[in-house]
Amino acid sequence: MARRNLNELLYFVTVAREGSFTRAGALLGISQSAISQAISGLEARLEIRLLTRTTRSVSPTPAGERLLQAIGHRFDEIETELDALTAMRDKPGGTVRITCGENVLRSILLPKLAPVLRAYPDIRMEFDVSYGLRDIVADRFDAGVRMGESIDKDMIAVPIGPRLRMVAVAASAYFAAKPPPKKPQDLLAHNCINLRLPTYGGLYAWEFERAGRPQNVHVEGQLTFNTTPPVIQSALEGLGIAFVPEDEVATELEDGRLVRVLEAWCPPFPGYHLYYPSRRQPSPAFALVLEALRHRR
Repeated sequence: MARRNLNELLYFVTVAREGSFTRAGALLGISQSAISQAISGLEARLEIRLLTRTTRSVSPTPAGERLLQAIGHRFDEIETELDALTAMRDKPGGTVRITCGENVLRSILLPKLAPVLRAYPDIRMEFDVSYGLRDIVADRFDAGVRMGESIDKDMIAVPIGPRLRMVAVAASAYFAAKPPPKKPQDLLAHNCINLRLPTYGGLYAWEFERAGRPQNVHVEGQLTFNTTPPVIQSALEGLGIAFVPEDEVATELEDGRLVRVLEAWCPPFPGYHLYYPSRRQPSPAFALVLEALRHRR
């Protein structure tokens, strides 16, 4: 294939991954119309349609999906190798992209990475705050952050924080009207604050365990949110019982604004892990980020 068509293939891969000519143009630094014309020319030469275009979205056709799977990772490999050349410089550089939740970004990532950013001004960090389960390979992230129990087996996972535990908490004023629950089933008689999982759309089942026996409870209540900050705020307002990571309410538990219940049913579990593809060769910048984040017991 002629060299000039390599740009067309890159444009196609970017549009197919982003699902948008506008977002692809922003990433590539070229106009939406230039990308559209290039891909139309590629389709004309191949004599097959690669993208299905509507007024709201763009998605690959079966032929386009086959081409994306065949060449998409090749561009990733080229980009990785170009980033690796920064090892030849005096200071590592380049952009490291990480998808994570807001709490771990604030409590672990930024404090640990601040010294790295000050020491290596050529390193740039991009954080995508997301509570869903992102595909870091398809979405071209260098790494993601999840709880250790939920990471795919084909990923390398490195602990970046201590073990965590969930806690059931409420304001003391809430228990003035109802007695605290003694066992998980008692939650069914309480006003509980639900969390809707962003990835699958379902409500999070509260997970308890005692003496090695797990027990999940599907609670009910007046309020449902898709992130934890408003869940915690609602609990502080006395509107119900919340079930959240302990580290997110440590201050409120210490000063007494929230009280915990069912403590014996909430054992610790593996905490936050940074995960990344096992086949990817880490760039010098990513290696520095990884070492800074690694949890040391």
